[in-house]
Amino acid sequence: MKEVIKVEQLTKSYGNFIAVDNVSLSVSRGMVFGLLGANGAGKSTTIECILGTKNPDSGQVSILELNPKADRKSLFEKVGVQFQEMNYQEQIKVSELCEVTASLYQNPLNYIELLMEFGIGDKHKSLVKDLSGGQRQRLFIVLALIPNPEVVFLDELTTGLDAKARRDVWKTLMRLKEKGLTILLTSHFMDEVEALCDRICILKKGRIVFEGTVLEAVTSSPCDKFEDAYLWYTDEEEEANENL
Repeated sequence: MKEVIKVEQLTKSYGNFIAVDNVSLSVSRGMVFGLLGANGAGKSTTIECILGTKNPDSGQVSILELNPKADRKSLFEKVGVQFQEMNYQEQIKVSELCEVTASLYQNPLNYIELLMEFGIGDKHKSLVKDLSGGQRQRLFIVLALIPNPEVVFLDELTTGLDAKARRDVWKTLMRLKEKGLTILLTSHFMDEVEALCDRICILKKGRIVFEGTVLEAVTSSPCDKFEDAYLWYTDEEEEANENL
């Protein structure tokens, strides 16, 4: 399968603190790839370096064979991004926010259909400030998909959703994956990782401690269940730097 994201020997430090330490990973087209780790393990910094919003100290990154810094304009139409902490105008209607987002792209998806698919079609006339936490979370995923991207980055995509809403989001993402969408996600829900991810990478203190499938993660550990294996790999870092 064609390589969509390629990271080679990525390193990023803040002063004397090494946030990302010689990380290399590869994500193929149509794959759901989980970047996992405790708070402070280096997930956010890794993603920001991949997207080109932070400069690594060393290493090489490409998305769709393009450099995220030098080819930012070309990648703009091909990459969707949803972060857990997103800031949008509170007094704007959902439909207005979607329309503004769609106007930035040449071939956007139909946002009404996306809102319906994610269970918030009836909220298109509501103000963003009036949405519940779970509804906002689903809106942020919709906004990341409006560009009709080839690859999308999703950060803690189902935080704040109830069990049914989480499973509905999973089903929608799997349908999009079947159409060729590549997804890189972070999650603290191990059932979500098991349900969605083709491959995973577990970070601990900025270093990769495991990369492979969920089944391989279990069989390579002394545990019988994936959640226990994950905790074994990460050791739930005691001194987490939560903003990294």
